[in-house]
Amino acid sequence: MTLTPAWSGAFDRGSLQEVVGLPIEHVREWAFAGATGAGIRVAIVDSGIDAEHPRVGGIAGGVAFELDPSAELGYVEREGPHEDLVGHGTACAAIIRGLAPETEIYSVRVLGANLKGRGALLHAGVEWSVERGMHVANLSLSSKSDAMFAPLHEVADQAYFAGTVLVCAANNLPGPTYPSQYASVVSVAARPGDEEMTLAYNAHPPVEFGARGIDVDVAWADRGSITATGNSFAAPHVSAMVALMRSKHPWLTPLQVKAVLQAASINSLAG
Repeated sequence: MTLTPAWSGAFDRGSLQEVVGLPIEHVREWAFAGATGAGIRVAIVDSGIDAEHPRVGGIAGGVAFELDPSAELGYVEREGPHEDLVGHGTACAAIIRGLAPETEIYSVRVLGANLKGRGALLHAGVEWSVERGMHVANLSLSSKSDAMFAPLHEVADQAYFAGTVLVCAANNLPGPTYPSQYASVVSVAARPGDEEMTLAYNAHPPVEFGARGIDVDVAWADRGSITATGNSFAAPHVSAMVALMRSKHPWLTPLQVKAVLQAASINSLAG
């Protein structure tokens, strides 16, 4: 039996509460139908991306942030090609590519080979994404560090006002993590099901949206694939939906994106 990640229980069908969404007729068709993600830049803030993986099919560019105690900020920024140190970022990129095939994907590596990283690197990766005008940033990671609460809050607000939608997975273990707790981000947890474009909305956040993330066949290292479960794999499903709707309706702000996602959820009276 697969153990479900933290926060997933809120999205069990028996737990879902009906919510009132935007009064858009046929909202899912309005939001997604015919969209490919064309013209949308998506940053994958993660462990890197294997651009040659057949499920990824190339990326547009990226940057790697690496710890360096001798550097002024404690890390260095290396623009250009880099590998995926684990497979995790490749999994996220491939999910997005599969749903929004014409997106421009950028790899922002902030995690090491142990799938861990410092909060300062996460902060730098989000800031890079905002400064480079990314329309969406997928964060299948969060920080537990209380010391990072304020810095990450500041850069999350920076993203919000700049028009970069941060889609952030909640931690797989209970407890507060950042930036997934902030109201300015689209917070995501895993829910069961095979429907790649199905969303549920949690009327009692901090985690607002549930998407496919349990027993998912994902791309991985060495051009391979694995079956994996985690909030990490739910987030890119939502990032892809955001890319689709913003390619179709480029005027949507982060606030409006979140409202459309709620209206498109299975427990929304507008959906």
